[in-house]
Amino acid sequence: MSYADEVLIQNLTDILENGVSDEGCVVRPKWEDGTPAHTIKKFAMVNRYDLSKEFPITTLRRTAFKSAVDELLWIWQKKSNNIHELNSHIWDSWADENGSIGKAYGYQLSVKHRYAEGMFDQVDRVLYDLKHNPRSRRILTNIYNHHDLSEMGLYPCAYSMTFNVSGDRLNAILNQRSQDMLVANNWNVVQYAVLVHMMAQVSGLKAGEFVHVVADAHIYDRHIPLVKELLQAKPLPAPKFVMDESITDFYQFTTDSFRLENYQFNAFDHKIPVAI
Repeated sequence: MSYADEVLIQNLTDILENGVSDEGCVVRPKWEDGTPAHTIKKFAMVNRYDLSKEFPITTLRRTAFKSAVDELLWIWQKKSNNIHELNSHIWDSWADENGSIGKAYGYQLSVKHRYAEGMFDQVDRVLYDLKHNPRSRRILTNIYNHHDLSEMGLYPCAYSMTFNVSGDRLNAILNQRSQDMLVANNWNVVQYAVLVHMMAQVSGLKAGEFVHVVADAHIYDRHIPLVKELLQAKPLPAPKFVMDESITDFYQFTTDSFRLENYQFNAFDHKIPVAI
């Protein structure tokens, strides 16, 4: 069984059995037909993945690996806020007529700030510190900028990464304020596991532990039957993650720099509605 499957099964089961419902409360999200999108949730789910042992992708159903990596590169490498530079349509509902999602995600990572060592955006500051000051306890990014929230198509869900070097291992914590567990949980885990591998390789380190902290881990009301069906699937072994080891420049990675060997997964052909 993929360890990511084990974690997801535990998370989903815990929410279903012990979660708190917001049925009857006023909520912001709505379904496409205008109906309020209610959830059942757990507060502060913390999951740990040892990237040196296994790549954390689920087999209960397919996670679109290439698309997940493409979005990661769109945010962290292109530092873009325009969906026309993205090869999927997952952001279409939050973009304006020009394709912009406003001052969100990649935009925040692209803004340069002055430091004692010079001008850096947040990504380049992390890369600099991992090479020049790897024992620092200050290596982090944060895109939840209150000053710009009113100009964002969507407030950041995954908003902060903290990097920490132990020996020759790069560890990281992803902080996330909210997560649709059926739609996005493993998508985000896969993305940021890849990011840790990328950051480690270009910094002369090895990928270590990835910790995922979700403040509001929820299942939407219309997803509950789908989640129950998913939990009946038979978990399969995890695939092998392969990355182009010749790349030493963070900005030279492409979606073709990564692949999964022997990725097996269960068929789960439902069209999953997304609350907006």
